[in-house]
Amino acid sequence: MTSDGVVVDEAVRAAWDTYQVVEKRTPAEERQQAQRRVKAAMDSFGREEVSRGTVFLVGVLTGYLIAEPPGGGDQLDPLSDLIPAVIRRLPSFELADPEQVPMVTGVLMAAAMGMDTVAWRDRFGKIPPKEAMVHGFVLWLLADLFDSLVEKPGAMDQLMRETFETMGTSEG
Repeated sequence: MTSDGVVVDEAVRAAWDTYQVVEKRTPAEERQQAQRRVKAAMDSFGREEVSRGTVFLVGVLTGYLIAEPPGGGDQLDPLSDLIPAVIRRLPSFELADPEQVPMVTGVLMAAAMGMDTVAWRDRFGKIPPKEAMVHGFVLWLLADLFDSLVEKPGAMDQLMRETFETMGTSEG
């Protein structure tokens, strides 16, 4: 595990790959490639580091949605718009453990307050698998919210792919 909120680039990429695994529109072959990249990152850096990558991306997407509302709409208020919208939709994921909601809400709050979400979450110890899964669902929900606001399915995925390409992070 890295320290001070720093996450290995490949773990961040693998965290985004978990989005592609959950996303229904991902073609089967791409989903399999994403699963292989997630497994490779977990084998190389550990499940914990990939989980921290997910927490990092939750922070990035939350900050982006609050600071620069997509589609030119009104700025989203994190306490009345963004966080409740995400938390209310978590039960739609059958595997989302309700006991993990306080921690994922804390990560969203930390992001809304401009804090380093990874450093904030690291204060509470290792991320258990059930919590990591819920962070993955939150990431998907944030991407879905972005797509809805711009009225273009897959818009956040495209933006993330372009970001990874400019960073030089390979897709496998």
